[in-house]
Amino acid sequence: MKITLPDNVNIIINTLTENGFEAYIVGGCVRDSILGLKPQDWDITTNALPNDILLCFKNYKTIDTGIKHGTVAVVIGKDIYEITTYRIDGEYKDNRHPESVKFSNKLKYDLARRDFTVNAMAYNPKFGLVDLYGGMYDLKYKVIRCVGEADKRFKEDALRILRALRFASVYDFTIEVNTSNAILENANLLNNISCERINTEFNKLICGNSASFILNRYRKVIKVFIPEIEVMFNFDQKTPHHNKTLWKHTLSSMSHIDNDLLLRLTMFFHDIGKPLAQKYDEEKDICHYKGHNVFSCAIAENVMKRLRYSNEMINNTKELIYYHDVRCSDNKKQIKKILSKIGEEKFRLLLKVQKADILSQSFYQRDKKLSNLELCKKTFERIIINEECFSLKDLAVNGSDLIHLGVTNGEEIGKTLNTLLSLVIDEKIKNEKQTLLDKSKDLNNF
Repeated sequence: MKITLPDNVNIIINTLTENGFEAYIVGGCVRDSILGLKPQDWDITTNALPNDILLCFKNYKTIDTGIKHGTVAVVIGKDIYEITTYRIDGEYKDNRHPESVKFSNKLKYDLARRDFTVNAMAYNPKFGLVDLYGGMYDLKYKVIRCVGEADKRFKEDALRILRALRFASVYDFTIEVNTSNAILENANLLNNISCERINTEFNKLICGNSASFILNRYRKVIKVFIPEIEVMFNFDQKTPHHNKTLWKHTLSSMSHIDNDLLLRLTMFFHDIGKPLAQKYDEEKDICHYKGHNVFSCAIAENVMKRLRYSNEMINNTKELIYYHDVRCSDNKKQIKKILSKIGEEKFRLLLKVQKADILSQSFYQRDKKLSNLELCKKTFERIIINEECFSLKDLAVNGSDLIHLGVTNGEEIGKTLNTLLSLVIDEKIKNEKQTLLDKSKDLNNF
């Protein structure tokens, strides 16, 4: 097994070995290199103590913020590389961090403390691959397996539960049975993990190719930090438009859309408000869900705030959820009204959202729905190609024009411009400067 290392990584390994120390790349960079993927980071482990590392790289800029736990970051060019002393972790009391670490001079002890076999391999150009726990075997057969006792690994660091799910989702791996059982048994330990760390792992998980399968198989884990989903698991939608439970429909819609974070979050939350909106029609023996988009937006906002998503991501997700069930067909006015609210780029995403939603419903009227969606797309493209007006920046007049006309109050300027835009979108007046100025006079009683 030969792994080609970047020049800077070779510099680090050579510098340490020339000073009499061992040095190996370790963890994810080894795993990804073997899988033929480009590593995001190159981590190095060594028997050199932190002060020894600092001496070895005295001619380089170093960052020693992690030195207490044996990590020194070395800056070479524009890149930062973490070098960590072999260590043995002490007792874990908070299900996340060891109370102490003990430095070691044996690589085998350092590898023994790692989470999964596929992350517990090390490599040195001279000595080759060090694989003490069957990581190569598990990579070959696409298996996520804990190093040592699975229950112990997850009790040490509960974030490993989500890391296991994330790896399985992203790499399309299965989770070994003992590891899987320990995940389910220790799921509640995620209550001890910060929302920020859960956010990071969950985002990567839902963007994986196997996200829908993993979310379903380990839904009891996900509900620990998003309890709002539990009602969806066995929720019968009781409508000819759906032949799946609400949860299965949600997962199907995620599998039918790009593995983009905004789109995956939108599909995850788009129907979560349906149970609150459900109205039963006794005569027809079916249910209706008018306004479920509003409930879904509210629940999505609450969950995303709790998990520390940015305001931008929350607002973008809510916008797509709000309009996900609006079927425009070739209604140009309606398309323009939505465009005026969310813009061209987000409208293109909305088309993807609606298609994924339709493809995850029953076959009832599916061809008609897809045909109408195609009409919507074609009408939208004509609006864009013809540069038709659907936003304030497209109006033939602006705030400066209204000021010259005599409208000086900022609030009145905004109100007038929005009224003009609505009239243009509704095709009640043309988007021509003089026509708009004349209408502005009428609106402001000039």
